Amino acid sequence: MTGFDTFTQLFQSITRIIKGRDRTITMLISGLAADSHILIEDAPGNGKTTQAKALAFSADADFNRIRFTPDLLPSDVCGVSISDPSTQQFRLHIDGPPL
Repeated sequence: MTGFDTFTQLFQSITRIIKGRDRTITMLISGLAADSHILIEDAPGNGKTTQAKALAFSADADFNRIRFTPDLLPSDVCGVSISDPSTQQFRLHIDGPPL
């Protein structure tokens, strides 16, 4: 199966769920193919979560979601290195937002 065949199969699978968002779906699949992170921005109620779930389902992948709020910090998502004086080393501490 070629890359184009895979793209077409993913595209058709997602468009069964999401209608009229062909450019967005193409960009979602491109982000997946590039092994990159995807940030979906749009007004409330426009199906961002549905788009992400459809992509994950079509690609047989896991789905996780982070709800962004104005007070969200990068360390909330990625964690932060904290110095541990007893071992004189840094340890990663992750205490992120609810998913």
